[in-house]
Amino acid sequence: MSESFKIIDVHEKSYNRTLMVTVLLIETFVTVLYQTILATAFPILMNTFHISTATVQWLTTGFLLVNGIMIPITAWLSNRIPTKVLYIRSMIIFLIGSIIAAAGNFSGLLIGRLIQAIGVGVTMPLLQTIILTIFAPESRGFTMGLNGVVVGLGPAIGPTLSGYLLDNYSWRILFEMIIPIVVIILIGSVFFVKDVIPTHKSKIDSLSITLSTLGLGSLLKGGSVFIAGRQSLHEGKEMFRLTGTKIFIPRFQCV
Repeated sequence: MSESFKIIDVHEKSYNRTLMVTVLLIETFVTVLYQTILATAFPILMNTFHISTATVQWLTTGFLLVNGIMIPITAWLSNRIPTKVLYIRSMIIFLIGSIIAAAGNFSGLLIGRLIQAIGVGVTMPLLQTIILTIFAPESRGFTMGLNGVVVGLGPAIGPTLSGYLLDNYSWRILFEMIIPIVVIILIGSVFFVKDVIPTHKSKIDSLSITLSTLGLGSLLKGGSVFIAGRQSLHEGKEMFRLTGTKIFIPRFQCV
């Protein structure tokens, strides 16, 4: 039964499940790699653009915020948009973000990172949903474990790879090198990614999305204050941002 479980897509057409998962795992490695690849580039970016530590950290904080916002929305998107279309559009968004990030100024870099996060915020949870859909329960453990290895390996390699590249090239190489790789992934997606998640009309809970956005923003902003060492009580507004997380996040509902 394991071998015949969901080997056909929603259009009743057979497909190569191994090739599809391979493309998705390669994409996952590339996108999670870019969550940490800028960490070692902060000093260079600060000197290049003459910005403060607090400002340059928004390249990571903003990325995580947008990424966190998109993850709960992905469930709704995957119910309304065919799997292949949603995946390819998300990768195109990631590609556009990479191109903008390599533009050469900090505004473009930040905007590009935020656009990248939109794509990553969709593809990461989408992969897990696909795995749960196309594999039988007894086969999911290995594939989910493999996905976990990829997700853990990418951020671990990111800073080391970034350090090597920055020692030999401009910071723009961090984004320029990914463009042809994403193009190759997109080509593979056209051929091997199939519509495997059934679609239907569903409503999105706008209030839940708003509250989760406020909660995640509070958590990230408040956490950045503590990391920066500004923990004095007179910064009550920062404490409120942290406290606000307890108010907003528990009220998020999946629809």
